[in-house]
Amino acid sequence: AIFLNCDTLEFELVPVKLKGIKVVISNTHSPHKLGDEYNDRVRECQLALQQLRTVRPELKNLAELTQAEFDEIKGAITDPIALKRARHVVGEVQRTIDAVKYLKEGNIETFGKLMDASHVSLRDDYEVTGKFLDALAEEAWKIDGVIGSRMTGGGFGGCTVSLVKDEAIETFKAIVGKTYKEKTGLDADFYIAEIGDGAKKI
Repeated sequence: AIFLNCDTLEFELVPVKLKGIKVVISNTHSPHKLGDEYNDRVRECQLALQQLRTVRPELKNLAELTQAEFDEIKGAITDPIALKRARHVVGEVQRTIDAVKYLKEGNIETFGKLMDASHVSLRDDYEVTGKFLDALAEEAWKIDGVIGSRMTGGGFGGCTVSLVKDEAIETFKAIVGKTYKEKTGLDADFYIAEIGDGAKKI
């Protein structure tokens, strides 16, 4: 996995060891139907940043803040929507930092819980999931053998990515597929993938 600092483009390669676990990509078959949602999120985050700068004028972006720092000054954000957006950004950065730690330790179970928490934040605070992605993720969480599941990509349709134990894959496809069809009227597709080494000299 690539741990990337988008400010500096510094990166670190982090091991992902999935013994007896596959990556399952679930396609909602719900096309992206975007109006101004992305521009709205940018504007809402900028508003949060502007209001936080009244108490921390040196802030360049929301991602600079640790969770503890944000909790201390979040009262400066008076707009409730902007507060939710900022809470997601700060929390997601912290989850990413924590994910690197757990991957290095080989703690895939806790890494999976961070995946779930990420989806919840994207659903409740950033509000970019929608009923199709939520239907897939929320059903996945109920299945024994699912380590974690979250939306991937930009949201508002597209795919979820789940870590699923080998012995649970067929159950996952059957139950998630059936329930998704019942909830949405659409058929999901499932792609089973594994993580391998990146490009290298042979």
